[in-house]
Amino acid sequence: MRTDVGRSGGMFRRGRQTTEAGPVGHELLQQRSPNSERLRSGPPATVAVSVLGIDADGLPRGATELLAGAKVVLGSWAHLEAHAPEGARRIELAQPGTAQFDQAIGDLGELSEEDGPAVIITSGDPGFFGIMRALRERGVRTGKVLPGVSSVQRLLAKLGRSWDDVLVVSARGRDLRRALNVCRARPAVAVLTDAVAGPAEIGAGLTGWRRTLIVAEDLDTPDERISVVDPPKAAKRRWRDPNVVLCLADPEAVPPRDWCAGGDPTPPAGGWGLPEESFAHRDGTVSKAEVRALALAKLAPRPGSLVWDVGSGAGALAIECARLGAAVIAVEPNPVQCMRIIANAATHGVDMRIVENEAPAALVGLPRPDSIFVGGGGPEVVAACAAVGAERVVVALTALDRLGASRDALRHSGYVVDGCQLSANRLATMSDGASRFVGTTPTLILWGRRKTS
Repeated sequence: MRTDVGRSGGMFRRGRQTTEAGPVGHELLQQRSPNSERLRSGPPATVAVSVLGIDADGLPRGATELLAGAKVVLGSWAHLEAHAPEGARRIELAQPGTAQFDQAIGDLGELSEEDGPAVIITSGDPGFFGIMRALRERGVRTGKVLPGVSSVQRLLAKLGRSWDDVLVVSARGRDLRRALNVCRARPAVAVLTDAVAGPAEIGAGLTGWRRTLIVAEDLDTPDERISVVDPPKAAKRRWRDPNVVLCLADPEAVPPRDWCAGGDPTPPAGGWGLPEESFAHRDGTVSKAEVRALALAKLAPRPGSLVWDVGSGAGALAIECARLGAAVIAVEPNPVQCMRIIANAATHGVDMRIVENEAPAALVGLPRPDSIFVGGGGPEVVAACAAVGAERVVVALTALDRLGASRDALRHSGYVVDGCQLSANRLATMSDGASRFVGTTPTLILWGRRKTS
């Protein structure tokens, strides 16, 4: 990290600070936020730091005047070389999350008002997966913020596609796995990348899912390149930084008009624990709604997580997990049932990967799940699933003699095990209009939660 900034202390003056534009945003939020103590964590800076976002059109309107008066400028070395005024102190910003980045932001916390004004130059919109979060976390007082256009907006504009249906996720740092699971679950996802979580890693993680990747390298530069590839091809290529990835289930689809950016939110409007008649199934081969409702509570499917449904049958549980935002792999050996899963998934507007094979052999090579539902296969399959290392495993049994072996398999793999017998008596109407209760087949539900140290 290059820096020649002198360190100086200075007490932060509490109270409402104002600038030409009115109250300073961070301090106004401190007064109104219920988490104001957290926002004040760390030594707050006395100098107000302005933030400029650069896009294809260069500096935003008003940036030239801010830079002209700046005594301290932070940014990438390329941004500093291009835009920092002569005589200004320079701090090179590394990637967020690195020690160099933390040190540079920490230096801001020791600047007095006499050391400023200070300006940060960054790319795109600094409030959109950008530096604004880091500044607020460290109590840095911000002045003017002039955003540019984000890389996601620029890419979608070049493609001539609306993007209010596109969910935006970050694969940076340790978030690649969660980003991949969102790409596996949602039809349109934009992924912000870095040097260790880029198009090749995303392609490798999506192999086996029907997805098209649109990769934009060096956007709005003479070296710009936009490529349309499938996941296996993306995994084998070398890609230039910086880049952004758009992952689509159907590149030609026109998204429906909606009210919420990023697609329909979860949980779904129709709720969960859907009635059996919501799914095409062979008589007696679909899990009961009460069983699915309890299983969902123990599996905790959510955006960013991956669920295996082993012994999926007609796919009812798998579809319920997908409707709650999780990525899903349905494992089912019966080809007729696999066709039912495809039809049911289409009916409910969700997507999942289907593995037509018998467990435990079918589990080899699959990406590691967060949760597993075992709906068939016996203790051998339970043991194989427990050995994978998922956070949660739920097992549905109708045969009492399999209870002990299944419980022991979970315990042996380090799970804290609990369970219950679920027997529902449903209200039914008789021919004369009177009501009575009709019992459903009792089901044993085991669930295991991995021990935490």
